[in-house]
Amino acid sequence: MSAIKKILRMKDKKIKILHIQETVASGGVEKIRLLLAKYLDKSIYEQKLVCTFSGGPILSEFEKEGVEVIPIGKFKGIFDFKQYRKVIKIINEYQPDIIHGAVFEGVTIACICGFIKKVPVIIAEETSDPQNRSKKADFLLRCLCFVSDKVVAISQGTAEYLQNRAKIPIRKIQLINNGVDSPHTVNIQEKEQLRKDLGIKATDFVIGSVGRLYDDPKKFTDIIKAIALLKDYSQLRLLIVGSGKDEELILQTAKNLGILDKLIMAGYQADTAPYYKLMNVFCIASQREGFGLVSAEAMLSKLPVIATSVGGLKYVVQDNITGFLVPPNNPQIIAEKLEILINDAELRKSFGNAGYERAKQEYTAEAYIGKVNKMYQELYQKKVLHQ
Repeated sequence: MSAIKKILRMKDKKIKILHIQETVASGGVEKIRLLLAKYLDKSIYEQKLVCTFSGGPILSEFEKEGVEVIPIGKFKGIFDFKQYRKVIKIINEYQPDIIHGAVFEGVTIACICGFIKKVPVIIAEETSDPQNRSKKADFLLRCLCFVSDKVVAISQGTAEYLQNRAKIPIRKIQLINNGVDSPHTVNIQEKEQLRKDLGIKATDFVIGSVGRLYDDPKKFTDIIKAIALLKDYSQLRLLIVGSGKDEELILQTAKNLGILDKLIMAGYQADTAPYYKLMNVFCIASQREGFGLVSAEAMLSKLPVIATSVGGLKYVVQDNITGFLVPPNNPQIIAEKLEILINDAELRKSFGNAGYERAKQEYTAEAYIGKVNKMYQELYQKKVLHQ
């Protein structure tokens, strides 16, 4: 038994964590919070989550793990005192030891309310690839993080932003790469049934992508445009797994380019493991991406990955080792890389195996939870037990 676990047992208490973020729907930030809900030791930690909006199937997953999700309504900006009062009331009732804010709105609320209520540990987390963030917003983040104990960067790209643009002191920046659950085993019968259900032939070459259907910044339409350039490949299929507001735009783009018959829209899937198993190549064409969880998921499924060289993606995917990095907004180069992989099975296998080894080493849920657990316990001992 760890020393901190013995102390907590003697005191008959747990470390209380209050997470604060924007929405709880189906995005990467909530998936990472769900990992914390599932895998942090429940004999040591108790967790609650405050958000501006909650909905969708992931909400029931938090409930299953015993984590209460408290929606407070839209946050209208740094002077939204009404929302601060709601969170302060929650803090008064819950008495958290750690307040952990993610996404700009969550960081703002966590830092201001945590400071006002003297929460022992305040953590801010940068989850985006803030290419278009203004200098004013950079300055505001720097001011907010002045009261935080740590500022978590979810990738090397966000760590560089925090240091170079937001000017956060290096001593405060904590690089903790996001992690993903290892895919469960998919048996042959399950795979073949799904292939049949989706109308995919065994001879088809499947290019896959997964994510929320927000074409800004995900740019699924760039993948469609790239496939439209590959006119000589009649067996190509594009499998997109996800839902969102731009589904009609994606369908219309495929129709306009004459490849609607190649497109398969699978909708939101809580369990994506069987879908990765149908893919030959994975493609993510985002304009901005703080980390890119789906690229790590694809690597754990031994898929070669074509990814845009933005944000965290350019550190997750290793060019010419685990896949190809391409410039954003460039369907022509995506098409060129797809053509290489379509015609070289050995290269696909080499990239897939290298990606799997890299993801197992760097981007698993176990690696992520271990680093977060270490940070929480070190800060708790320093700010709570030793005061």
